[in-house]
Amino acid sequence: MKIKFLNSVKSIREIEGKINRNLFWICGGVTIVIMTMKLVEFFSRGLFSPVGMTLLYLGILIIYSFHKELIRWLGEKGKIERQGEYFVYGWIGFTTILYVINFFSRNYFSYSSKGEPLTILQDISLISLEVLAIFIFTRCLKILKISLEKRKQSEKE
Repeated sequence: MKIKFLNSVKSIREIEGKINRNLFWICGGVTIVIMTMKLVEFFSRGLFSPVGMTLLYLGILIIYSFHKELIRWLGEKGKIERQGEYFVYGWIGFTTILYVINFFSRNYFSYSSKGEPLTILQDISLISLEVLAIFIFTRCLKILKISLEKRKQSEKE
């Protein structure tokens, strides 16, 4: 009976691992799409409407992140351990580069061709902070899991 249970847990881990890899690639693809759209929005200086898929992107990222944590709580370890960092570093780097470009252009990209203020840099900053918040929250879940495991192990000893 115990062997059957362990085999089913192993099977679930394998299936969930494959799902998580797919979610990672989906999230990565959507990240590239939204970053590209944000670049066009930034460099067009208001000629394109603001990108309206931020909520969808954050939803996909949250689902990927929590699914990854679920796998971690199931005891799976491997390549999925640190992939979430790529999204954080990507957004922080992306945002920083656009701020530097805007700085050296003397705020050229902060105003439309008609002279109206644009919010693109603030929008990108907000996405970056939201991605970072999701990452930090899942790191806290990882620390909680480790603490619970240590407590459980010390109670056995």
